[in-house]
Amino acid sequence: MSHAVLDCAHFTAGECRSCTWLPTPYDEQLAAKDAAAREAVASAGPGVPEWLAPHASAPAGFRNKAKMVVAGTAEEPTLGILGPRGGGVDLRDCALHTPGLQAALPTLARFVTRAGLVPYDVTARRGELKHVLVTESPDGELMVRWVLRSTEAEARIRKHLPWLAEELPAARVVTLNIQPAHAAVLEGEREIVLSRERTLPMRLPDVTLHLGPRSFFQTNTPVATALYARGREWVGEVAPGSVWDLYCGVGGFALHLAAPGRAVTGVEISAEAIASAERSRADMSLGAGTGSVAFLAGDATAYARESTAAERPELVVVNPPRRGLGVELAGWLEGSGVPRVLYSSCNPVTLGRDLATMASYRPVRGQVFDMFPQTAHAEALVLLERSEPRVGTN
Repeated sequence: MSHAVLDCAHFTAGECRSCTWLPTPYDEQLAAKDAAAREAVASAGPGVPEWLAPHASAPAGFRNKAKMVVAGTAEEPTLGILGPRGGGVDLRDCALHTPGLQAALPTLARFVTRAGLVPYDVTARRGELKHVLVTESPDGELMVRWVLRSTEAEARIRKHLPWLAEELPAARVVTLNIQPAHAAVLEGEREIVLSRERTLPMRLPDVTLHLGPRSFFQTNTPVATALYARGREWVGEVAPGSVWDLYCGVGGFALHLAAPGRAVTGVEISAEAIASAERSRADMSLGAGTGSVAFLAGDATAYARESTAAERPELVVVNPPRRGLGVELAGWLEGSGVPRVLYSSCNPVTLGRDLATMASYRPVRGQVFDMFPQTAHAEALVLLERSEPRVGTN
């Protein structure tokens, strides 16, 4: 394990402090995240009988998605963040990004100039281009999304797409996202796909996931691969015949849990994500009946609450956003009678709160997966089994 501290000129100069833990040696970061997850689980009841050593990440070059604010001028754009006075701080050389992203960003900056895309000036409320969002697949292909205030520049962008295709052949998917509001919002509701391909294949060892422009995928591909593999291992050992994957996204857990004789149902509010999950299911030649995987677009909590006791599975997978499950869904799980829950959490605070609500479950296995080196954030995977209610819990 490394005791080294990642050297970053932007952090040293005070230009960017996004990596809040950068001065902390990586092994200390990992130990602190592991302790935070253990404490969150222990706060809701007895400790975990089997807690595995944390799964480490490469401390740099791991981030598969660049979310770059565009500032400056069309002739001299900056791609990075906004400084405290509203000016652009160029972070094209950010060490967290994969080498493929670092190599692509200068070309995208040249495209801004070539297409005459005027960066949005937050103070003056003028300009068009707000962000460029770039995702790299394990195969080195890219999804490039230009976030604009309007469609004013669409014709110019289309005109120069052949140049972009020649200079950046890895760009498989190119879109415009329209975000007209003067607000600190990353993207808008409207997406215009400019490329022939509409999804980016994320080719993992056993499953190929398809990301649409607004689909969620973990920003650390190697660690996400390890997370899915561990979930499949733990679920395989308890061998449930039926599984629900709530908050299934593009099907990461659901498709990894597919097995003969097992019925897996994935539920996700985003219709786009469900379409991507169904495409992956088709690639794997999985049907929609018993012993296979089915997906549906809908609210996870509503789906659970509307189920009958006979319809409930032997295991539920939950992978909620940072806000956690919330009282309604955690409370439903508590009274559901479902024997086991596999909880993947990116926030130890909400994990502990949800587990306190789910008082009839005891954690039996846990592990931290470091998706986000140089920050306080990490993913924790916990396998829960139903037992008698804990004394002193609500």
